Amino acid sequence: MTIEDGTTGTLINGVAQPLKFVKVDTNPEASTETFALKPEAPPEPVDTPEVAADTGTWIEGRRAYLEDAPPVLPSWLRKAGEFTEAARWTVSYAAHVTAFHTVRLPVYLVRLLARSPRGTGRLIIRWGKWVADTEARPVEAKAAATADIEAWLSLSREKSRRVRPRRVASLAVATTTGITTLICGFLVPGWTAAAYVAAAALAGLYGKKGDKPLITRYLSVNIQRPLDSGDLIEALEAMGIKGDIKFVAPIQVDGPGWLAEMDLPRGVLAEKLLDRRKELAGAMRRPLQCVWPSVGTEHPSRVNLWVAKRDPRTIKRPWPLLAGGKADLYGEFPFGVTPRGETVTMSLIGTNVLIGGVMGSGKTSAVMVIALAGALDVTCEMWLFELKGSGDAESVQPVCHRYVQGDDDEHCEAALEGMHALEAEMKRRKKIVSELPIEDVPHGRKVTRKLANKYPHLRLNPILAIYDEVHTLFEHAAYGKEAEAVAARLIRKARAYGIILVLTTQRPDANSIPKKISDNAIVRFCLAITGHVSNDLVLGTGMYKRGIRANIFEPAEGDDPKDSGTGWLTRSATNARIVRSYFVPQADAREVGKRALAMRTAAGTLTGEAAGEEVKPVEHSTIVDHLHYVWPDGAETVHSHRLVDALASYLPELYASWLDAGKPRSEMTVDEQREVRTAASTSLSAALKPHKVPTRQITIRECCGGAKGVRYADLPDPRTDLDDDD
Repeated sequence: MTIEDGTTGTLINGVAQPLKFVKVDTNPEASTETFALKPEAPPEPVDTPEVAADTGTWIEGRRAYLEDAPPVLPSWLRKAGEFTEAARWTVSYAAHVTAFHTVRLPVYLVRLLARSPRGTGRLIIRWGKWVADTEARPVEAKAAATADIEAWLSLSREKSRRVRPRRVASLAVATTTGITTLICGFLVPGWTAAAYVAAAALAGLYGKKGDKPLITRYLSVNIQRPLDSGDLIEALEAMGIKGDIKFVAPIQVDGPGWLAEMDLPRGVLAEKLLDRRKELAGAMRRPLQCVWPSVGTEHPSRVNLWVAKRDPRTIKRPWPLLAGGKADLYGEFPFGVTPRGETVTMSLIGTNVLIGGVMGSGKTSAVMVIALAGALDVTCEMWLFELKGSGDAESVQPVCHRYVQGDDDEHCEAALEGMHALEAEMKRRKKIVSELPIEDVPHGRKVTRKLANKYPHLRLNPILAIYDEVHTLFEHAAYGKEAEAVAARLIRKARAYGIILVLTTQRPDANSIPKKISDNAIVRFCLAITGHVSNDLVLGTGMYKRGIRANIFEPAEGDDPKDSGTGWLTRSATNARIVRSYFVPQADAREVGKRALAMRTAAGTLTGEAAGEEVKPVEHSTIVDHLHYVWPDGAETVHSHRLVDALASYLPELYASWLDAGKPRSEMTVDEQREVRTAASTSLSAALKPHKVPTRQITIRECCGGAKGVRYADLPDPRTDLDDDD
């Protein structure tokens, strides 16, 4: 077989590539020939014409440019009012700086005079080195060391030629200056003193110290130097990230900071900067709170680095509702700010909230913003269970429907009772909403502001239930398991009926926040934590791998707040951003609480403990609890109709109707009594079905033979979880 040069080969990117071959071996016995690709064959392009060609027209390209093109003249040159304001500000700034340094001129002069001895000494030493031509000594020493006599003699003659005129000139200048100074000291002493002070001040310029600047610093130390690509590359190299670092776009001003978009060297993931944020800030010589790296959406090596112009800790951002205003929990309220200073609002209706972070991470400040917003909505019913016992939430106690403070057994029991009451309220609302005409709930059977306003007598106002440090309840030996079951039902269903559940914990783990509760949280706020397990428990599985990592934050340390109150706020895997919750001091929180109390008093919306009412516990026991109570001692099985008789005697208000046949049993026939027993057995079977307790045919000879009944072994422990809330 023969292969000719230029034979067409495989299609590559849609292009037929000519393959150049050359014969390298011939075996006559086997009648074979071996060919190889010609090494010197030139490379062929593999880009298709469709890829290489410009798909856009000239007009389209220019139009796109014009849309993003900057204005020909800045706005302050085009608008008279803006120009006047800019000019006024510039003059004011220049006048202030001038006055600032003018007042301090005597201080600057004293500093110069104090440094003049050191400066004079430095000048004399420098002058002496010039006269002695010390810079030539290394060359002379090298010539002497190599025994190059001719070179050494040449250098010696050249040095003498340079040094002799310098010595003569120095002596002449020193003599003239000394005589002139002496004569002027007698003839014009004032001018001589002034000249001496000026000379001393000039000498003082050479006596400065690196750690003591002459001019008093005018600019605030919180104002950072502009972000420079060279400094950034040096910082990355100092961290060990070396290679081809490409800037996707020029570093640009982005709000109160600068934004650098760059591609790290191949193989280096952007997550590396998230994990080493503290090291990055140190390498950049900037405060940690000013440096915020994030992973770009284009590929895992794209970094979006935002650097604040000013340390955010020095910027006071009061809560917008602190001085006045109302909140609406059916709408949005200001919750915090991003590192860029943008206000972040929070919408709670139809959601539940999980807040996690270690001690000092700022959970209290975050939850207090939510609590104060609820207090400023006069229609909101506040249920607050502060299981830390510190009293941080006392500012809103006067407006709370229920308020519990403490971490003892009685406080945990009260918190559990509150959950049962919320569940009972959820069932009440569910029944109401399910019976409303479809015209009132066109977007689904859920509670809205419009619905609550239309039917005020139905009491569908929002309920904000806050459980601060909820792990205290979930880990309680006596109430934890039951609280976990009730909370799991609430967090799945209560949000549709205007009940907002807010849970906070300082120990985000599987014991403090059970998985079936954390998995159903909608709004999540994760502050400083210690590892990826806690991170994903609060924010959701897989968030750590996506680069949403709260271990980049540092909790408060002493008087330094560090990243306190800063965390990842998420509603989904694609909706996550860093937010610093507003900080409301305790004194200001009390003033907000007083204003909220006055607003509610005027509106007549105080309820529960805030209105002086006694909050009674709700009946939350189930039929399983009742069966345990009436079950005969030692009996393994009991017929259903006998159990119904016992239940009717124990709680006639609940179960007597199951035996109601319209006439006394003594007046019934045998068939009628049998029908009543059958109906009672059917009612019991239906009531036990949600608890997964079966009723089966049971024969008890000493009683009444065979009939439907229940085995004690099939009864679950009292107050266990249900699949449904009915």
